[in-house]
Amino acid sequence: MANRVGPRIAALFVISVILVLGLLPIARIILAAIAPGLVFDLSIIGEQWTRATTLRAMWNTLDTAFFGAVIALLIGGPFAFAVAMTDMPTRRSLGFLLLLPLIIAPQVTALSWLHMTGPSSTLLNMLGIAPAPGTPNPILGRQGIILLFGVQHAPIVFITLRAGLVGLPGDLIEAARASGATPLRAFYTIVLPLMRPWIAAAGALAFVSGIGNFGIPALLGLPVNYLTLPTLIYRQMSSFGPGVLPQMASLSVLIGVLALLGILAQSFAMRGRTTRYGQGRAARISLGQWRYPAAGLAWLLLTVVLLMPALALLTTSLVPAFGVPLTLQTMTLANFEEVLLRQASTIRAFQNSAMLAGAAALILAAVALPIAIVLERFSTPSRRILQGIAELPYALPGIVLAIACILLFLRPLPLIGSLYATAWIILIAYLMRFLTLAMKPVANAVTRIPLEFDEAAATCGASPLRRVVTITAPLAAPAAAAAALLVFMSAFNELTVSALLWSSRNETLGVVLFSLQEAGLGPQAAAIAVATVVVVVALLAVLDRLATRLPQGVLPWR
Repeated sequence: MANRVGPRIAALFVISVILVLGLLPIARIILAAIAPGLVFDLSIIGEQWTRATTLRAMWNTLDTAFFGAVIALLIGGPFAFAVAMTDMPTRRSLGFLLLLPLIIAPQVTALSWLHMTGPSSTLLNMLGIAPAPGTPNPILGRQGIILLFGVQHAPIVFITLRAGLVGLPGDLIEAARASGATPLRAFYTIVLPLMRPWIAAAGALAFVSGIGNFGIPALLGLPVNYLTLPTLIYRQMSSFGPGVLPQMASLSVLIGVLALLGILAQSFAMRGRTTRYGQGRAARISLGQWRYPAAGLAWLLLTVVLLMPALALLTTSLVPAFGVPLTLQTMTLANFEEVLLRQASTIRAFQNSAMLAGAAALILAAVALPIAIVLERFSTPSRRILQGIAELPYALPGIVLAIACILLFLRPLPLIGSLYATAWIILIAYLMRFLTLAMKPVANAVTRIPLEFDEAAATCGASPLRRVVTITAPLAAPAAAAAALLVFMSAFNELTVSALLWSSRNETLGVVLFSLQEAGLGPQAAAIAVATVVVVVALLAVLDRLATRLPQGVLPWR
């Protein structure tokens, strides 16, 4: 009997954790939208969804997400092809750099472009090519949001398409070349038809990411009153507080519906991947005399969309105020001293973000291991259902999760009271959002541990717990460490969730950066952004050092 009780308790623990962190917030927000006050009533949804403001914000959301996905395909697609299938020089370095926007927070990307364009750009003024004073910043509004959605989500396209391209057998390309086809013709007649499902899936993923993106529309849209659904919810909550929660729940459900439609489109596209072909040597297309021109063009593009905005951010952080030219005499570290050593709110934000991200990383890495071990013993359909539930808070926009957490923890709970306006609500939201991010690398590592190890220990009389402690846990530890670092990087300068959950003395870095930019303190906001980028790059270096001890596929740039 004892041998059966232990596995049942473990299974109950795993199911409970996944349901609480994955399904509870989604169920709560749907309940608030369709049954406010626990009485079925669709009038609020009908009223909110048909308002002119909502319809305009929904159109803006769909418009920017769609055209942003198109630009992401135009950037990420050629890079995926060049890195995965050609002999272009420095292709691995280019692929690594292209992934940086995926790691760096959207608001940092938006801030760097804001400081690269417009008449107050320190970098453009240094080069003598800044627009005339009083000229509107061209990056603000619809066009800027679409462009930065393309830049921010190009890594998603790159990762998705590369996963499909590396599986194409080289025999098909060699046969076409032997029949006299040029490399370009081989690409259009063989590679492109086989990759259509992957292209559709990549575009759908970029579209979904654009629907839920808050940082870019907040910095580029709010100043010119260009609202998307996430920024509309933020403005309403900032103006009226929890009193408009039922209305905001209905808008959150609308965002969730749009995002789920994109996810379903992605799943449908991948279901169309019915072509069967044998696995041989990886497909390769020689660029011949175009190798170096192609590499030069790729470096030029990355310089414009990544390196120049980063340089603009750095130069802005080194001037005492907007409009002051950067010279050896005016260069200063005062902004870094202010935000890192003097300003109480920014120091507190660094501490809060480090503690909240660190706590979420440690908790999720610790929980992910028993979850991965127990899930391995579930049937395949049950395991997929539970994994899908765990992915819900990560797949849906962060603004939806924030509203759900407010609904869950606004009223006092038994023994602990209300968690609203405390740091605890942010931590719980991070646990919900990043659970699947921690589970995937650990589950990948657990599935690769040979069953013979566990069977040999069981034959020697070792209990299940002892086998986990002495065999599974040590072998999966590097993957758990990588999972913790991935969660920390994602949560450290996160804005979408904490924008609605922060409170006095519980500010996070993303919130403080946004507030400083809104207050006109751009150089200080740039200093915070530079500091967060340094932290992220340092963690990336640590992860890269762990790469040899991690299962294949855990790190997307490997």
